[in-house]
Amino acid sequence: MDEHGFYRVAAASPRVRVGHPEANGEAIIDLLRQAEREGVELVVFPELCLTGYTCGDLFNDRTLLGGAREALRTLARESASYYSGLAIVGLPLLLEDQLYNVAAIIGQGQIHGIIPKRYLPNEKERWFTPWVDREERTEHFLTGRAIPLGDGVWKMNSSRWVGDGVCLGVEICEDLWTPIPRSVALAFSGANVICNPSASNDLTTKSDYRRQLVQSQSARLMTGYVYASAGVTESTTDLVFGGHCFIAENGVILAESKRFSREPVMIVADIDIERLSIDRMRTRSWNDQKGEEFLPPVAGHTLDLGESPARVGPLRRVVAAHPFVPSHGDRLAERCEEIFHIQVAGLSKRVEVAGPPSLQIGISGGLDSTLALLVAVKTCDLLSIDRTRVHGITMPGFGTSDRTFANAQAIMQHLKITAETIDIKTLSLDAFRAIGHRPFGIQVDGMDLDTFQDRLRELPDHQRHDLTFENVQARIRTFLLMSRGFVVGTGDMSELALGWATYNGDHMSMYNPNVSIPKTLVRFLVRWVADHEFDGDAREVLHSIADTEISPELLPPSRDGSIQSTEASVGPYELHDFFLYHFLRFGFRPTKIFRLACEARFDRPYTPSEIKSWLGQFFRRFFHSQYKRSCLPDGPKVGSISLSPRGDWRMPSDAEGTLWLDEIERLAV
Repeated sequence: MDEHGFYRVAAASPRVRVGHPEANGEAIIDLLRQAEREGVELVVFPELCLTGYTCGDLFNDRTLLGGAREALRTLARESASYYSGLAIVGLPLLLEDQLYNVAAIIGQGQIHGIIPKRYLPNEKERWFTPWVDREERTEHFLTGRAIPLGDGVWKMNSSRWVGDGVCLGVEICEDLWTPIPRSVALAFSGANVICNPSASNDLTTKSDYRRQLVQSQSARLMTGYVYASAGVTESTTDLVFGGHCFIAENGVILAESKRFSREPVMIVADIDIERLSIDRMRTRSWNDQKGEEFLPPVAGHTLDLGESPARVGPLRRVVAAHPFVPSHGDRLAERCEEIFHIQVAGLSKRVEVAGPPSLQIGISGGLDSTLALLVAVKTCDLLSIDRTRVHGITMPGFGTSDRTFANAQAIMQHLKITAETIDIKTLSLDAFRAIGHRPFGIQVDGMDLDTFQDRLRELPDHQRHDLTFENVQARIRTFLLMSRGFVVGTGDMSELALGWATYNGDHMSMYNPNVSIPKTLVRFLVRWVADHEFDGDAREVLHSIADTEISPELLPPSRDGSIQSTEASVGPYELHDFFLYHFLRFGFRPTKIFRLACEARFDRPYTPSEIKSWLGQFFRRFFHSQYKRSCLPDGPKVGSISLSPRGDWRMPSDAEGTLWLDEIERLAV
């Protein structure tokens, strides 16, 4: 396992010569050599792979059984010379006049444990005896040294990162298909990687069920799951085996093999042990069931294999650049519809209880207010309320562009709501005078609006920074909205994470349906609604809004006409949403977030120096802005992350981010 908690595993299905353990051992060695070249630390091979699963009555023959034992000894003895990790290998084992279907853990020249199969599939394995012993014991039957025999977990410690290391558990094929799989007891005994040497024959649609089993078991137990099944070189007298292999992690398939390959199969993936540990730590019900009496006892063992060599090159797993955005596929539309319906359901309940005469929304022509407006309109439709009850107010200020103003007017018209325009420039100028503020150093006493705007146009670009100038406009807009009635908030989760909101300005509302929607998802949802809910001019306007540069439009345009850019100030939202997800969802350290960001494929490439710089910006702003999140209005949680101070994120407003920022500063780029 490396310093960030990634454990590289493989599931392999070798070419098998039925009844020839020596040749099968050599085929396994070839795959182990390949695994060593790829930096793999654990390889799982199929059930009974040293003899072949389909030997039939040959399993009663002492010659075959002796050959299997000798092949295992050879594998174990020679493993130290060609492979530095562990391997799980299946074979038949005769013990006290009973034949068992077992998996052996080998590595670094030794046999570390033998795990017998507990549950047998009817007559398909009538030669074997199910393992019914409740207690583990040790035997000296293979190498002259004590070898654990029975249910057990094998823990490997690591000094490279904070937390427990890898802990392996093994269940064999049918053990997974039972009502209470063996892996339940193994996981509750600490196993975070379950290995399954299997021989599952292929039938029509069976592969779907097999995949579902592996995927769901890894999710229920919050484990990595490595499943390796016998391939097409098994006997085809009555059955065909496809060599189906999976690597899963907490409900996600990281790697999957193609079936029916005539060549040896090996798939490789990096399991995130730290991520699994965090999920278990945060799930209270996980610990609540550990002491249940129905779980059989499981012995624990410690393996000291030393630290694996540092790996270079990319991770063997997909790192999603936009973790909040639904992945493309058959369920894309379903996911978007579900998110949108959660927002609508949340606002609908509040509207039913509050019974407001109208819903007030500030419409800027930007992404956030457009999504909130779409939610409000659908809420009215759901509750059979006339859409004119939604009052959209456009409040142009000193930085409002012609494009956003036109889009705001157009979308309100297309949605058939009550639309109004209130120009806030005169009110803002009055406020500057009232508080004695000189915007950009301009003395405004006795100055009319036209003269003031002329002075703004003359400003050099480097002087166009004035926080009070921005805040006054934002608060005037909120004042106008709040004075009218029930205000629907528009700010999104990314802005709240970065503190990119005016306190008691756009930061406040009576209810905010966007409160747990990150910026990357807002843009995606607006485009999805445009394509699936509208056509003609309305669709065109929504796409225009989605394609508009993100801006608060509170500062005057530069001399070349360009508007204030949010991302030029705080950084790319696709990066910040990536940082936010991995920090809040898993509590990852900045160094790990940095590594993952360097692996991800964003909409545009970023250098490591850029990623480091924006990562520092994210943590500085996140810690500095908690006071804004500590008094958020209500709003629905739509995904696994929320910043609500009443539930998901309770952080002191005066917490210090020094530890995180120092770690970022030490990053080598």
